[in-house]
Amino acid sequence: MREAIATSLAPAALGPYSQAIKTDTLLFCSGQLGLDPESGLLVEGGVEAQAKQALANLRAVLEAGGSSMARVVKTVIFLADMADFATVNGVYAQEFLNTPPARSTVQVAGLPKGGLVEIEMIALCNS
Repeated sequence: MREAIATSLAPAALGPYSQAIKTDTLLFCSGQLGLDPESGLLVEGGVEAQAKQALANLRAVLEAGGSSMARVVKTVIFLADMADFATVNGVYAQEFLNTPPARSTVQVAGLPKGGLVEIEMIALCNS
């Protein structure tokens, strides 16, 4: 099984990709920026606000795909500036208080729309 997942509670894809792809047991969520789902603009408030919004967007995509934050097994965080690591880490830690998923964090040369942080996830799901 391979099913595209989409929800209006998260920003529409900025290119030719799906918000997530669901397989028999896994949900692969595309990276989410700190975009407001209604306006499509980055939220104000810097990297902390963008990280919170990116996680909220991912929560919406996970739920649309039959999963949840509690079922996330792997995340990747992309930062425009590694100096923001501690701030984003603090926001992230509030989402995963118990048994956090495996994770990678990397600095990138740039993110779409001038974003400061992008987060992608892989989660277990019900088929």
